[in-house]
Amino acid sequence: MMRCLTLFALFILMSLPASAGGDGVRIKDITAVQGVRANQLIGYGLVVGLNGTGDSLRNSPFTAQSLQSMLDQMGVNIRNANSRTKNIAAVLVTADLPPFAGPGSRIDVTVSSLGDATSLAGGSLVMTPLNGADSAIYAVAQGPVAVSGFSATGRAESLSQNVPTTGRIPNGALVEREVAGSLDDEGTLVLELRNPDFSTAVRIADAINDYTTHKYGKRTAREQDLRSVALERPYNVNAARFLAEIGELFTHADGPARVVIDERTGTVVIGRDVQIATVAVSHGSLTVRITEGAKVSQPEPFSDGQTVVVPESFVTVNQEGANLAIMGGTNLETLVRGLNMMGLRPTGIIAILQAIKTSGALQAELVVQ
Repeated sequence: MMRCLTLFALFILMSLPASAGGDGVRIKDITAVQGVRANQLIGYGLVVGLNGTGDSLRNSPFTAQSLQSMLDQMGVNIRNANSRTKNIAAVLVTADLPPFAGPGSRIDVTVSSLGDATSLAGGSLVMTPLNGADSAIYAVAQGPVAVSGFSATGRAESLSQNVPTTGRIPNGALVEREVAGSLDDEGTLVLELRNPDFSTAVRIADAINDYTTHKYGKRTAREQDLRSVALERPYNVNAARFLAEIGELFTHADGPARVVIDERTGTVVIGRDVQIATVAVSHGSLTVRITEGAKVSQPEPFSDGQTVVVPESFVTVNQEGANLAIMGGTNLETLVRGLNMMGLRPTGIIAILQAIKTSGALQAELVVQ
């Protein structure tokens, strides 16, 4: 079957349910603890040491102002000078502060140019405070910028790869403040499903209750809705150990039948539980080709005319035979076999799936990207 998919350029990812193989999936892989999340940080800084690829201070006045302010703090006054440096660039620095990151730990940062700098390669970020949504400083970033892209320009040709105006500093920020909060402060822990589903939530609660009843003698989990499962932590175990124990439990994940299509790339993703009622499908293609040409029109002898170029168009129409096929199946394999037997390309498959959904024969959710 995979060879047929390759021949007809159809990319179908089969999302197998956990019950189809092994012991299922771990609870830690399909859930996240509510409130245990990263916090976004942002800051404004300067990258120095660029090899003539920085901001032009005339077109980026904020870079000139930042340079003046930085040098003022160092006791250098350049306000009356006409600086023309090209080795400095104004940048935005962003980072994610992981949960429970304490003072002294390091995090990665991303540096992005704000002005008209052409590349940040070879530059170093000057000490930049990183603020949270509450405007408090949680980290300070500094260090050499690693850029994966490059750009080279000549008189007649230019070459670029990736984005040279964005880079990263691994472990470039030092955490100065810890986000308030602790797992032990929460009386009730809540697990949030990454892919919300009522059946999955019930199975998670049942798996946890079977485990805690055997070990702690009580039921501790209760499904709240399709997205969350509430946990009552036993009094004789801390939250970190309890979450580690239930995270290793296995359960069976489920999800809705869904078909995702991307018309721009011709990608089709069909879930395993997708079903199609028996339908008759006819798909043909009409090709109209127009070729523009030109011919020279010569005047008659002694007619005092002029030689002109007259446009000439050739129009050809080709319509391939549209075969009528009966499709219908109870599983993904039958559906894919039927589509491949029709000899369709991804664009034709997308059109057929949309038409089948409109007719009401597609028993799945159709997502168009």
